[in-house]
Amino acid sequence: MPQLAPEASATRELIGQHFRIRDHYDVGREKVREFARAVQNSHPAHDFEDEAAKLGYQHIVAPPTFAAVIGMTTTQALLDSVMTDYDLSQVLQTDQLFEIHRPIQVGARVTSEVKIESIRQVRGNDFVTVRVAMLDADGEVAVVATVTIVARVGQEVDPDIARLVEGLVMQRREVAESAPEVLIPMAETQARPLPSLAESRADTEVHTIPRFEELSVGDQLPIARMRLTRGDLVNYAGVASDPNPIHFSDRAAELAGLPTVVAHGLLTMGLGADYLSSWLGDPTAIESYSVRFAGLVPVEAAAPAEIEFSAKVKSLDPERNTATLLISGTSAGKKLFGRAIAMVQLS
Repeated sequence: MPQLAPEASATRELIGQHFRIRDHYDVGREKVREFARAVQNSHPAHDFEDEAAKLGYQHIVAPPTFAAVIGMTTTQALLDSVMTDYDLSQVLQTDQLFEIHRPIQVGARVTSEVKIESIRQVRGNDFVTVRVAMLDADGEVAVVATVTIVARVGQEVDPDIARLVEGLVMQRREVAESAPEVLIPMAETQARPLPSLAESRADTEVHTIPRFEELSVGDQLPIARMRLTRGDLVNYAGVASDPNPIHFSDRAAELAGLPTVVAHGLLTMGLGADYLSSWLGDPTAIESYSVRFAGLVPVEAAAPAEIEFSAKVKSLDPERNTATLLISGTSAGKKLFGRAIAMVQLS
């Protein structure tokens, strides 16, 4: 049986470990608004309290993929502390799942618990799956975000890439050696048990335009088209704290083997959330939303990229009035998702 390299063996010892983020995240009104603008989520409940009240919420409601902002800081903390063997210039996201037990509202104080679910090696790359449970001030689960990233261990960074990153990437704030750790190890018994979505959302009332009894398996949702410019990419990078230069630098894209600058996968996923919300009429009706990224959206300097979304009803659950939707996204004639699925609750 082949022996694992020392760094690979050490990395695999992390499987199953739990951590909590030392500090909480306060969900601010303007942060929610700017994120909604960045992912083009146009429902007025993301901007105005009286519109959120029509859906039964006291405060402005965050877009379905807003948890990406909180999750990004968690992933970065892992890479900065317990996963330092990875080459950060070659980390890519392959899968993302959001399970929305209760919508995040402005004013929420969110704490995060992290579990490294799995690490598997394929052709010299590690596929790392991390689950982040985001809890509200009462300790109840709000959102569970699960991400899979692919990264290389122990590879030397191309000198051209190293120079580029040094000159382009946002400068990191220096942290004193005496500063407390962001991640605090937890015993598995200390982690908050995760309820099922059915349990968490048993009393959730939604206000959707399509009604459950109007739908049939195989129904097609209307096609929608959305556009992205380089400005949209730069804006999202700042709002979501994702400064990878392949999203704004032609030279970085070239060194990464890309034809031009490409959109963030989570930005594309966020546009898909607006596609679903616009059809539903209620963004809080999205229970879960998962994407396996398979393609990239090329965004040229002088012209916007166009993304086309479509979806169909895969299955219906009459006990819970939920529908499972298969989502398709294309750009420049190429598929963006290897798999994209949403479960939605209907009136």
